[in-house]
Amino acid sequence: MGWLLDKEVLDALNKQLNQELQNAYLYLSIASYFDALSFTGFAHYFKVQAREELEHAMKIYSYITDRGGKVELFDIPKPRAEWSSIVDAVEGFYRAEVENTKRIWDLAELARRKGDKATESFLKWFIDEQVEEEKNASELLAKVKLVKDTPAALLALDNVLAQRK
Repeated sequence: MGWLLDKEVLDALNKQLNQELQNAYLYLSIASYFDALSFTGFAHYFKVQAREELEHAMKIYSYITDRGGKVELFDIPKPRAEWSSIVDAVEGFYRAEVENTKRIWDLAELARRKGDKATESFLKWFIDEQVEEEKNASELLAKVKLVKDTPAALLALDNVLAQRK
C-alpha cells in the first residue's frame, strides 16, 4: 500500500479527528454547566477530559500528516449547553464515549478491509484507550446515580473529582 493513505481511510480519520474535537467541545460545555452550579471538582474533571480529547485529535492529526495525508477541519456544531440534572450531564458524557468507541471500531474495521496495517496498528491505542474512557464514564455515572439525592455525598464526590490529574 505504501505510505500514502487510502482516500476512504483518510476521510474516516479526518472525520474521527473532528469527532474528537467535537467531544472536547461537549466536555467543555459540561464543565461550564458544573462551574455554574459551583461544582468545581466536576468542572475540573470535564476540563481534563476535554484536554484529553484534544490530545486524541492531535494524535490523529500527526498520524495523517506522517502518512502524507491532509488534515481537513470541519465546522463543529455548538454542543448542548443545558442539562436537567447532574445525572443527565454525566449520561451525556457516557453516551459520547460509547458512541466514540463504535466509531473507532468502525474505523479499525475499515483499515482492516483496506489492508492498511499501519492504520490498524495506530488505532490499537485508541481501541485500548476507549476501554478506559468507557470505564471511567460508566463509573462516574454509577456514582452520581447513587449519590444524586444526597448533597453531602455529591460534595464529597466533587472533592474527589477535583483531584483528577
